[in-house]
Amino acid sequence: MLEIARSELILGGQRSGKSRRAEMLARQWMAQSPDHRAVLIATGQPWDEEMRERILRHQQDRAERVPGMTTVEEPLHLAQAIRQVSAPQTLVVVDCLTLWLTNLLMPVDATSNQPLAPDSRAQAAMLLIAIEAAPGPLVFVGNEIGLGVIPMGRETRDFVDALGRLNQEVAQACARVTFMAAGLPLTLKGGA
Repeated sequence: MLEIARSELILGGQRSGKSRRAEMLARQWMAQSPDHRAVLIATGQPWDEEMRERILRHQQDRAERVPGMTTVEEPLHLAQAIRQVSAPQTLVVVDCLTLWLTNLLMPVDATSNQPLAPDSRAQAAMLLIAIEAAPGPLVFVGNEIGLGVIPMGRETRDFVDALGRLNQEVAQACARVTFMAAGLPLTLKGGA
């Protein structure tokens, strides 16, 4: 049985096993004590039919794999959501940092189709404070997208750079960092 870290960042590519590892940690946490609970903070937004279907599939799969885990949807104000749900007996899973950053950097108001302008650096700073202050364990899921070629297009390069910075900052703040590939975990920091 893996010891639950005070905070863990799980990185990897798409379908690498990141969310399944987070769910396994949540199941394990809840099995340790009848007083333990787990909360998922979901950051994805259903902007199109494919994403709506993907979110529904994730919800159904999660309900089977981690019965009893509750979900809070928060696409923008992640630090505030962590402060609201974190407690000593509650493991909080954030899935995922990549979609959260996407929401901050590339948001569109659905009613006006006008881009919003949140301060992503300020939001990231508040997230780091929330990680440090959380009274219970935290598990973050995020994509590592900087392993390939340099993308074409300034906006895409800016996003890859911003995600790389965010991943580095959250990795520094977390007690454990795990890289997932082919469903297998590689501990990068805080082995146990």
